[in-house]
Amino acid sequence: MLRIIRTRTYDALHAERGEHERTRLQLDQAVSDLARQRAHFGEARRLTEAAAQELIEQAHAERDEARAERDKLRTELDAARAQVLLDAEDRVALRMLLRSVRKQAAPVDRVYALFHRGTLLSLHRSVEAAERAAEAEGAPRDGWTAHQPGAALPPACEVTWRVQPLTVQGAPSP
Repeated sequence: MLRIIRTRTYDALHAERGEHERTRLQLDQAVSDLARQRAHFGEARRLTEAAAQELIEQAHAERDEARAERDKLRTELDAARAQVLLDAEDRVALRMLLRSVRKQAAPVDRVYALFHRGTLLSLHRSVEAAERAAEAEGAPRDGWTAHQPGAALPPACEVTWRVQPLTVQGAPSP
């Protein structure tokens, strides 16, 4: 079976085929352009993500540095506060020492002699200081009795430890 085609129809089919070829070439070009665009977009996206990751890492590093600096400053602040408290305590202790020195700087009208079996060991400003010195020498911590002024003292050899007040001559009377 043969088909007879008119020239005009044949030319129209030929033109249509040419049109299809041009459309197919344009479509192939569009597909290749799309592939290039996707590749370009992928590369741009990868670079953008890398830059974003780098910025995030930099921000984390700066945050960690800031936290470390904050912790260091807190430590320094705590140390400064502790030093201020110690300085205040030192000032209180110095005031107390100055008061005690001023009290001790007052003229002495009597001293307290520490005797061991009648032998003079040392002189002290107070009974308490003499008793502490006796305890340091081995005297018992208890059993101390106060001597009544004007009462007769037992013989020195009969008393192991004795604290005896002595008046300083030439001291002004209160």
